[in-house]
Amino acid sequence: MADQPSTGSVAGTPEDAHPAPEAQPLAPDLKIGEVRRGQKPGTRYVRVTRASERPFLRQGATRWRATLAAERPTSGVGKFMARTRRALFGAPLSSSAASEERLNKLKALAIFSSDALSSSAYATEEILLALLLAGSAAMIWGLPISIAITVLLVVVVLSYQQTIKAYPHGGGTYSVARENLGIWPGMIAAAALLTDYVLTVAVSISAGVLAITSAIPSLHAVRVEIAVAAVILMAIGNLRGLREAGTIFAIPTYMFMLGFSAMIVVGVFRLATGSFEGASLAHSMPPREQVEAVQTLSVFLILRAFASGSTALTGVEAIANGVQAFKAPEARNAATTLLAMAGILAVFFVGATFLGVRLGIVPDEHESVISQIGRLAFGGENFAYYYLQATTALILVLAANTAFNGFPMLGSLLAKDEFLPRQFAFRGDRLAYSNGIFVLSGIAIALLIWFQAETHKLIPLYAVGVFVAFTLSQYGMVLRWRRLREKGWLTSAVINGAGAVMTGIAAVVVASTKFLSGAWLVMILIPLLVAMLYFIHRHYASARTQLVLGDGPMRLRLTMTADRPVVVPVSELNFATARAVAYARGLSTNVTALHVVTDEGEDTTEIEEAWQERYPDTPLIILESPYRSFQAPFMAYIDALTVPHDVPLTIVLPEFVAARWWQGFLHNRTANRLRDALYRRPNTVVVSVTQQLA
Repeated sequence: MADQPSTGSVAGTPEDAHPAPEAQPLAPDLKIGEVRRGQKPGTRYVRVTRASERPFLRQGATRWRATLAAERPTSGVGKFMARTRRALFGAPLSSSAASEERLNKLKALAIFSSDALSSSAYATEEILLALLLAGSAAMIWGLPISIAITVLLVVVVLSYQQTIKAYPHGGGTYSVARENLGIWPGMIAAAALLTDYVLTVAVSISAGVLAITSAIPSLHAVRVEIAVAAVILMAIGNLRGLREAGTIFAIPTYMFMLGFSAMIVVGVFRLATGSFEGASLAHSMPPREQVEAVQTLSVFLILRAFASGSTALTGVEAIANGVQAFKAPEARNAATTLLAMAGILAVFFVGATFLGVRLGIVPDEHESVISQIGRLAFGGENFAYYYLQATTALILVLAANTAFNGFPMLGSLLAKDEFLPRQFAFRGDRLAYSNGIFVLSGIAIALLIWFQAETHKLIPLYAVGVFVAFTLSQYGMVLRWRRLREKGWLTSAVINGAGAVMTGIAAVVVASTKFLSGAWLVMILIPLLVAMLYFIHRHYASARTQLVLGDGPMRLRLTMTADRPVVVPVSELNFATARAVAYARGLSTNVTALHVVTDEGEDTTEIEEAWQERYPDTPLIILESPYRSFQAPFMAYIDALTVPHDVPLTIVLPEFVAARWWQGFLHNRTANRLRDALYRRPNTVVVSVTQQLA
């Protein structure tokens, strides 16, 4: 009678583990050759590959590093898609190239300041539009209001200088609020910033389209299509990576600075020399169009004009949020860039408002204020005028680039802190946070279509979130200075305290004066976003608790068979992983665990030590993936294993199943994608060991 397979208890502790197999371990024996077909039917030959073409390079006894060759698809469709991605976004970048993607001050000024600088093209118009309710004569108040906003700008910039000083490696508004005020204020700051970034894209793109249609009125009918196309082009540019985006967007930014500076200099010079009849540096000419007042000039109306013009401050926080994107020394370069941006913005904003008031400019539905100022300053629709309009349109469109940097970075921080789905923390082929870029683009396009790319309809939604974030960040800094009491802490606390008070007042003014115009929508959206962040965080915390691995053995009643090769992919050592390993060790004595490292900053020491303590006779292979993908290196690895052709390879997938359908979107679903790929692989058995979450 034939021997029956033995039945035993499979455990995850050294006491009841299987003895180590005498045969050579499965994992270290990777092929360095390629099997190719011969000229005659049924013949095969092995081509030994060069080191540069090998998919893996040995880094140690149980550590390998995947090369770009491991990422190459083998199917025709896969190769076509890879060529298409390379043409659109460029060749994949290794994680080690991240330091090369850092920005110098000139490129950083173009990327991080485009939002703030571009606001000078429409902030003046928003002030004059608000004052126009009291009649065209009330627009004389535009200049003192712009000066008051500039004073607020100075306070905010000085406050963020202290933030950069305190957080030299990057202290975004969310990080400052969470560290110093707690989780809930941190979530509020994050929700406010996420809202502001989306609106930055929508407002900037629609304002840029307005500049185009001001010069070419026949394009007004297709403004929505132009806006959507602009968002798509911006997304593609940013998906190509930070450094390349800086190169693409730097030239238009500096071209705008040249054109806008020329408008102000020429306009002021002509005022000083009396070239404008009825206007000088000290006197304004009568409004070019008389508009009757529909309400009296009240304190509330002046505050409303102040709130509308405060959009000039949006984007100021971008440099403090993106310190880590600068080349070393990061903090000093960021502080210098912030001061340069503030100086240029102050001159542009006050200069444009000064010229608008002195020249009697009246806002028009079909032509922007800057277009009217430029036509008068340059003496008609000449080359200088069209240069100004073209570069203004470009900077307004490219101002969205600040959000395309800020939103994905903030999303990655929130994902790492488990407030957003973990997919937001993954970098794409070009080291950009691709998922954040896709989400931002989709929401912005929806807003542009819904509001028909009308800037004046979107502006009321703008600036509420940014002032809420300003206030929380500055108040958090005050508490930090008081707690640490470092050298010069009192001066820094006073500066941040002044910033917190002034931005808090501005937030109240903006919210109250724009409430009926659309700010109510943002005031509802921010709490909803906070609730979403909270429930996501609670789910991750619950899942982590349920997957904690205890000290006791993991026992499953299984039937022992031969030493068939079994591979278990391992992301971390938790309860779900232990169940999968226990199942695998019940199938075979030849089990290998594979941990793919997709984050170059991950320290694998902890998981290696924990694994060695719990499974000393089961090898754990560390496979470094410098191009941050999991599936391609995993598939290439098992393809390279030396396994007899008549022996099936078993893959045991540890999985946990979320209790609710929406919770499934919060996980990267790697097991599902890997299972689909493995089903198409010949001579492969796939087993899923699931763990249900409550």
